[in-house]
Amino acid sequence: MSHNHSHNHPTLSGKNLLLSIILNIIITIAQLIGGFISGSLALISDAVHNFSDVISLIISYGANVLSNKKKQTTKYTFGYKRAEIIATFINATSLIVIAIVLGIEAIKRFNTPKEIDSNLVIWLAILGIAVNGFSVLLLKKDATHNLNMKSAYLHLLTDMLTSVAVLIGGLLMKYYQIYLIDAILTLIISVYLIYMSWDILLSSLKILMLFAPPHIKIDEVVNEVSIIEGIRNVHHVHIWQLNEHDCHFEAHIEFKEDIKLSDFDLICEQVEKVLLEKFHINHSNLQPEFVRNDSKEIIIQD
Repeated sequence: MSHNHSHNHPTLSGKNLLLSIILNIIITIAQLIGGFISGSLALISDAVHNFSDVISLIISYGANVLSNKKKQTTKYTFGYKRAEIIATFINATSLIVIAIVLGIEAIKRFNTPKEIDSNLVIWLAILGIAVNGFSVLLLKKDATHNLNMKSAYLHLLTDMLTSVAVLIGGLLMKYYQIYLIDAILTLIISVYLIYMSWDILLSSLKILMLFAPPHIKIDEVVNEVSIIEGIRNVHHVHIWQLNEHDCHFEAHIEFKEDIKLSDFDLICEQVEKVLLEKFHINHSNLQPEFVRNDSKEIIIQD
């Protein structure tokens, strides 16, 4: 059997994520205290939202640290390569749950608007925008090429947007006594949370379920490999992602002739080159066969 590895993915900055965690702990405590002093349910809700994000960011940070541990052992043969995907799934799920809770609370506020200390709300909202905005900038680069960092980035971005909503609500309550605006903006943000999180949730779930990557058509892979000289057919195929960067291909390769092991290695190199260059598959595991009495279907029902 042939086995190939090829790694080429960017290194993430865990320090930026750690700094974001510290900043968000500070803003969470400030908003919680300010919410109780001012009587603002919006601030308390935002503080709870921030606290849930702190937990999610800690999960993301832990996953990032684990995923960067390259050492694999006889007990952990893949190391911690799936830690980030698990964290991504948890983060996306928690975002959707938070959005639903925020939406329910927003609907309740339509019926029970309350007068609050708008000055404290305004200043703490500005602080929240500044802190979360800085954290968003810290993670923006890593979020472009990593699902885990993208979910953390979205947490912080929605925190900032929530603070913007609280600021607008505070200003309208201060100068126009329009207390319903807070509920309206909160409802809009909750819908946005669900919209932004749904794709990340599905993507991480598909990886955890070992689905073939969406950009890869198995029939096309089989056709490309089958045209290599000496190969009769390709069957019993599995294609899956271990994480965002490592895509695996496993298949039985039937040969036209009873070739030598050295010839098999040469053909494997050709197969691996095709898989990597055309389909970005960087791990392959090939089982050679010659006149073997087994099913030749591409997908076998195990």
